[in-house]
Amino acid sequence: MAVTSFNFTTLSILRNSIQNLVYSRLSQTHNKTLSLYAPIHSFPLANRPKSAGMCQLAQAIKGDDEVLLQGVADRSTVEAVKNVLEMAKRASLRREVLHTNFLTPPVLKESLFVLEKLADVKAIAQGGYPEAERCRISVGHAEELTTSPDIITALSITGNFSFQPCSHGDFLGAILGTGIAREKLGDILMQGEKGAQILIVPELADFLVSTLDKVGNVSVSCARIPLLALEYEPPRTKSFKTVEASVRVDALASAGFNISRSKLVSLISNGDVRVNWTTVTKNGTTLKTGDIISVSGKGRLKIGEINQTKKGKYAVELIREV
Repeated sequence: MAVTSFNFTTLSILRNSIQNLVYSRLSQTHNKTLSLYAPIHSFPLANRPKSAGMCQLAQAIKGDDEVLLQGVADRSTVEAVKNVLEMAKRASLRREVLHTNFLTPPVLKESLFVLEKLADVKAIAQGGYPEAERCRISVGHAEELTTSPDIITALSITGNFSFQPCSHGDFLGAILGTGIAREKLGDILMQGEKGAQILIVPELADFLVSTLDKVGNVSVSCARIPLLALEYEPPRTKSFKTVEASVRVDALASAGFNISRSKLVSLISNGDVRVNWTTVTKNGTTLKTGDIISVSGKGRLKIGEINQTKKGKYAVELIREV
């Protein structure tokens, strides 16, 4: 009986030693991959389950993305942020610099939030000018991404808009009508009677210069300009306060844009209302400080400070572009 106990103990020790050796070798093999997530995960050998092996190691690496993405507040942007994260992993492992297309503000914000957690990755966001809404992110190993890459080109679209003014949507529609995808295009800076200035990925600049000849019914010419020649004026705003029974989008947008609640509900049904650049489908969507509401044809509204009154209502600061 004593011999049997001795053999069982010996076999158990040998089994654990072999498993620890296997995990150690696997960790060395995948060291570059694991190092990306050093601040997020640590796998001390003593705490590893006895059955650790290649399968569990692969699951741990795969699970890192899920852990990182748990902090993404806007769930509608998760897939886009995940794509940026995958790009960052490739860039770091290959020690090269990669670039996204132009990202919407919510995706940009959440992507930068996630990328800050990666140990060996550096990220730079550029939109062509300091106040840009749509930006591209350059990602790479910290030793490779030492300067801001030249990844944005500015173009000027000019024509005689004195008698036939064109809107932002007119310029956007004309550009997309050439076959250029929206994500290849950054902000459009309106210049009234002169036309507009736009930001675009460099590889499509020459194509647009040679292709775009009309916006609406106005003949136009398109030419490259330096980024420093961009003319941008921050939008003028006015701030006011309202007291509402709730912080629902239909209540605050109705007060902010001075339109009836029923009219706003109709706009929501038509897909004309967006919160943080995402189309709203429910009247009861609740808002918080910092949220931006946009209504087609009405402009934008930012939610400022929110305070609850003694009577249980909400005193809300609204900041509207004028």
